[in-house]
Amino acid sequence: MGKKSLNNRYYVPGFSFSGISSGIKKSGAKDLALIVSEQTANIAGVFTTNRIKAAPVKLDIRRIKSGRGQAIIINSGNANACTGETGYKNADEMTKITSQELGLPKNLVYISSTGIIGRPLQMPKIIRAIPKAVKELSPASLENAASAIMTTDTFTKIALRKINIGNKTGTIAGIAKGAAMICPNMATMLSFIMTDVSVKPADLDSSLRRAISNSFNVLAVDNDMSTNDTVLIMANGKLGNREISEKSSHYKKFVQGLNEVTYDLARMIAADGEGSTKVIEIVVQSAGSKTDAEKIAKSIATSMLVKTAIYGEDPNWGRIISAIGYSKADVKEERIDIYINDIKVVGRGKGLNKSIAAQKSLSGKEITITVKLGVGKGSAKAITCDLTENYIKLNAHYTT
Repeated sequence: MGKKSLNNRYYVPGFSFSGISSGIKKSGAKDLALIVSEQTANIAGVFTTNRIKAAPVKLDIRRIKSGRGQAIIINSGNANACTGETGYKNADEMTKITSQELGLPKNLVYISSTGIIGRPLQMPKIIRAIPKAVKELSPASLENAASAIMTTDTFTKIALRKINIGNKTGTIAGIAKGAAMICPNMATMLSFIMTDVSVKPADLDSSLRRAISNSFNVLAVDNDMSTNDTVLIMANGKLGNREISEKSSHYKKFVQGLNEVTYDLARMIAADGEGSTKVIEIVVQSAGSKTDAEKIAKSIATSMLVKTAIYGEDPNWGRIISAIGYSKADVKEERIDIYINDIKVVGRGKGLNKSIAAQKSLSGKEITITVKLGVGKGSAKAITCDLTENYIKLNAHYTT
């Protein structure tokens, strides 16, 4: 590794990346990414809860039981979903060829796909491209990998944090793709996270699930869920720290760093929501329980009427309080306060005639809706975006 690699802002010790064009996308854009660890890593993953699962998801679910991995091959432009036995064989073949080119056991190679559902993979193109992806591996190419996993995304999504582990500095970095079919409890999204910190497999899994519960699982662009949603994390221990467990003194630092990486990526997905112009963060406080707070946050985040009102810069708080009411959470109308950004528009369940000030505050690109319920200590957040005419334009002819 040269000085250029070491100085790269997205350098993760012990990992190399590539992103190339295999010809899956007619545009010629990058569509094949590869992530490789220098040494076998502990790995954990979370996958779509959709009962219809794409071939690569089925394969990964089987392999991840080992808790070990070293490489991930990802294609965009084709989801390899609803492609039957042939689709599964193709996914397995991709990992086989990748393992052979890397000189690794096949069971250490994982796979993800994203794109149009129901179309067979163009295997001849992929088979020819995998050796090139291996040849172009570089510690300085995380951005290329982030570009190659995009579909309707308009920008690459990368997040990185440095954390102190004793007298050493560890790195956690992640990439993601996603712009639509985004609903709480995973979404049409892929995310791949790499760290040089050594973490025990069980605790790596629990920390990932905790991070996702506070980021990707509170994210909504629309109300659809894909067949391919996947988040994988590899921890290769290159840092040389004593393996972290939940009982370790550095566990909280690792969890916080991972939470920040996944939350940053979730916000980027919301910012890139198809046709969106604004990112919206919903903050629910003083609910009767955390569960009630989560119900309300999700209800507001997925309300088409709230999302269109924010797009139109219309401080229509009636839509917000209606979403609170049908969330099935326990609330007391006369205790509800609602803020749009810092403007209090509802106090004790009644409007405060702040429409002009609230409307002005909606001109920005980042909006916060805060709900204070006044009935307990439960709190939750959700992330969404506004809904515009362009969402319809982008999705009306996606496959044609």
